Amino acid sequence: MSDTPIPRSLLNAFDVDPALRSLRIAIVDINGCLRGKRLPRADAPKALDGMRMPLSLSLQDIWGRDVEDNPMVLMGDADAIVRPTGRAAIPMTWLNPGSALLPMWFEHTDGRPSETDPRQVLASVLKRFQAKGLRPVVAMELEFYLLPAENAKTPEHPLTGAPVIADGVLSIDALDGFEAVLADIEAACELADIPIGAAIAEGGPSQFEINFAHVDDALKAADDAILFKTIVRGVARAHGLVASFMAKPLANKFGSGQHVHISVLDETGANIFDNGGPEGSERLHHAVAGLLETMPEAALFFAPHLNSYRRLSGAHAPGQIGWAYENRFAAVRIPDGPNAARRIEHRVSGADANPYLVLASVLAGMFHGLEAAQAPAPAVSGNLYELDLPRLADSWEQSVLAFEAGEVLRRYLPEPLMTGFAMAKRQEMARFAARVSEFELASYLDVV
Repeated sequence: MSDTPIPRSLLNAFDVDPALRSLRIAIVDINGCLRGKRLPRADAPKALDGMRMPLSLSLQDIWGRDVEDNPMVLMGDADAIVRPTGRAAIPMTWLNPGSALLPMWFEHTDGRPSETDPRQVLASVLKRFQAKGLRPVVAMELEFYLLPAENAKTPEHPLTGAPVIADGVLSIDALDGFEAVLADIEAACELADIPIGAAIAEGGPSQFEINFAHVDDALKAADDAILFKTIVRGVARAHGLVASFMAKPLANKFGSGQHVHISVLDETGANIFDNGGPEGSERLHHAVAGLLETMPEAALFFAPHLNSYRRLSGAHAPGQIGWAYENRFAAVRIPDGPNAARRIEHRVSGADANPYLVLASVLAGMFHGLEAAQAPAPAVSGNLYELDLPRLADSWEQSVLAFEAGEVLRRYLPEPLMTGFAMAKRQEMARFAARVSEFELASYLDVV
């Protein structure tokens, strides 16, 4: 831990707005869920000195249950320290009475970073780039649905209540119908210093995508993504809606992705992927090779839930392992554009995935490729669905097996995180498997 005191300015939101009555302090667990405490306004400054919480809090399953056989729990479920990440408290404008959220991260009581805190895991990968004089530049894209709270299976126009049946790709009418929600999201993001850009209507009814600006701080990029999801959910609730970042909330409609754009700067500020031409540099090709090699074992980070595999098996989802120039069917795409901005777009992850772990595994794959300096398989073109390319795992169980059998990611990501993540997914899988669905009963009850 640094001896530098945490500045009181992180709580400036309380000076600006006397109506704020409480402070939420939260870490992000392996599933991307916020977990923490609510402090009354008078106790907010205590958060700056760090607070004790169970270290196992970052390693929960999707329902917030301890992972069985987790050594951290079995050895007494000891506390660790959560400290501010350095991000200022963010006004939660959708709550009444008002509150603010202060992002935190875990460290052991002796000051060592937690090996299962997703933000600390990403920070550990970034240290490898820093040691080589390299700095990733990252931009995220997140897709989500805005659905009626009373019946989330049937999209409705927020003003008229009429069913939304059109697939509104880039529809201005779709944007107009949700303008009040989108404007409140934009205002909350501005207060939170989240640099969002264009919003578009996506392929599904009431589905939207909002892009983020490129930033040369990958930790901030992941922070922004997590906080953005929090803001969108909160603002949607204030408007009587549900914001869903599920990979596939509507069975016969488009899934929602979390695309990652990455370039890498050297110590001079030059983009190492730029060779002056559209094909990109040799180092770009090395990074692509590392991504393709690690993709099967990293897929569980990109598709961490049962529902994730409904998206990967659907149309326009990158379930095949390959790369291409300017082809949106590819798992790894090299977009067109100015040579100086040459970058990689990683398109596999669903919007349901944890941004810290997505970025950590993507950057680990790229770093591995840069170190190995091997060329990738040739870029593909045309209709990729007609090509005989290797595929990612088709099911959650197969993905867990590939994750556990993988060897490369374990060189870059902490073993407690890798083991704990697999254990949590197996625990979630077992609970889903133990439940009998209504459709299953309807199909078999008095038939077989």
